Amino acid sequence: MTRSRTRQAILSAAASVLAQNRAATLPEIAEAAGVGRTTLHRYFPDRDALINAAVADSMAAIEQAVAEARIDDGSPLEAVRRLVTAYLHVGDRLVFLFNDPHVMRGYGVEAGADPGPDPVLDLIQRGQAEGVFDTEVSPQWIRHVLWALVYTGIDEVGNGTMSRHGVASTVMRTLERGILG
Repeated sequence: MTRSRTRQAILSAAASVLAQNRAATLPEIAEAAGVGRTTLHRYFPDRDALINAAVADSMAAIEQAVAEARIDDGSPLEAVRRLVTAYLHVGDRLVFLFNDPHVMRGYGVEAGADPGPDPVLDLIQRGQAEGVFDTEVSPQWIRHVLWALVYTGIDEVGNGTMSRHGVASTVMRTLERGILG
């Protein structure tokens, strides 16, 4: 159990630290995780091994957050609200994975690879079909706007210009006023 918690602390710290500073050193990540460098190296022998594991762990954390948001349940608007909250909860992981396109490409996720089903796009299309979301823009456009607003919210919280507790309502207010049909 302790081994699992230590590994998870290291992976979480890696995503958080590397989201803010791509050049962060392993000692900086170890410090953020509350472990020594020797402990970090016991779990991950080098930077590549750590980043590979952090990419996989972050992707799993995001997938779990989306699953827990239950975006297939209830109205599309309520589902999007839960999704925004879920995305903000895993904000460091989103920034770590998607702020630099080379992170995923360099660690096993190929450019142009078929990502498989997209439950967020499915949700947006459902919202458009039900007349909740604007049908004059593409579902992909709405998804990009959603991502941009979530990223902006994460950035504002990170800069200290917005509280972690108020960011979801601000993102949603901005999103709703821009996509409701």
